[in-house]
Amino acid sequence: MKSRFLTTMLIIAFAFIGLNIGYVWGQSSLAPIQVFQAADAAQPDTFAPFWEVWSLVHTRYYEQPVDDVALTQGAIEGMLAALGDQHTRYLSPQDELAARERMSGEFQGIGAEIESADGKITIVSPLDGSPALAAGLQPGDILREADGVVLTGMDVSEAAALVRGPAGTTVSLLIERGDETFTVDIVRDVILLSSVRSEMLADNIAYLRLSQFGDQSADEIETQLSDLLAQNPVGLILDLRRNPGGGLNTAVSIADQFLPEGTILVEQFGDGEATTFAATAKGIAEDIPLVVLIDEGSASASEVLAGAIQDRQRGVLIGTTSFGKGTVQTWHALSDGGGVRITIARWLTPDENWVHETGLEPDYYISLPDVENGAEFTDTQLQAAVDYLLGNPVISVPPTDDE
Repeated sequence: MKSRFLTTMLIIAFAFIGLNIGYVWGQSSLAPIQVFQAADAAQPDTFAPFWEVWSLVHTRYYEQPVDDVALTQGAIEGMLAALGDQHTRYLSPQDELAARERMSGEFQGIGAEIESADGKITIVSPLDGSPALAAGLQPGDILREADGVVLTGMDVSEAAALVRGPAGTTVSLLIERGDETFTVDIVRDVILLSSVRSEMLADNIAYLRLSQFGDQSADEIETQLSDLLAQNPVGLILDLRRNPGGGLNTAVSIADQFLPEGTILVEQFGDGEATTFAATAKGIAEDIPLVVLIDEGSASASEVLAGAIQDRQRGVLIGTTSFGKGTVQTWHALSDGGGVRITIARWLTPDENWVHETGLEPDYYISLPDVENGAEFTDTQLQAAVDYLLGNPVISVPPTDDE
């Protein structure tokens, strides 16, 4: 027994000595791989104020107990906001679920894509067939309040949560449009996002409407494009107006249908590395005369597609200047059910133009007419596209400095 006990104690002693020698060696500058890198050693000092504040909130804040989940989410939001990039943000579990539902094709709300621009919650685009579109909301409208709650300066996820809600409920929005401010009540609904719609117009012209770059959009485009081309149209109109974007890979797949072999976009990272996305020779609509409709609601993936078509001289752009979002985000799920969108790169058109905050300029600038209540609406942009494909003259009318 004594021998076994002595053997056990010697094993423990040697293990302890070995562990300490290994630790000291690991911290030595002579070690081939240090256990703790210099950057890691600096982290305790960097994070010290955070933990000091965390402790103060838990020990001195007057109303206890505090919500640790809310504090953690607030810390994440603050960290990402400090980057100064409106497209890098945290999504709560509720917002993450809503975002994934939207990309899959169904969600509940008013049906509008929003962004924060200089602290202003701004409509990028109302979605096709949505309550927001039926209520007359337009790209560029600023959402000032939702049910009396001020949205200006609020994180875009918080603002979206206030605007969103169960189908059948009503949200009252205070809208700023130019010099005008007005209130509109919108009944929320289930938004079914079939992202592609097509038809044959008069004069044997094909029309293809893409409202977002969702999970099924590439397959929907291929199916409906095949049906249109089987009718031997003389030209094709691709409508990207009010399309807020979506997945980059989806945009590349769709662009490949229209472009011959060559560059679609260049993804440029902060370290100088770049990735080129290229079209193959497998597209089914590489030769048909093509017009793309864009407006101030055409953003992100819409601009990738339209920019590639314009730079490659595959077709012409008609409409107004696009939104101007030239960065790429990745989508990461978190352990709490939430998620983060992190800007990882900027993207460039085939001619290496960066459209961020400037947008794409159309080849033919055609605005939509202002329509009084009850007046008949004429889609001047669509008509210009038809005229172009028929060989009729199209007059570009760029905005003046006052507009």
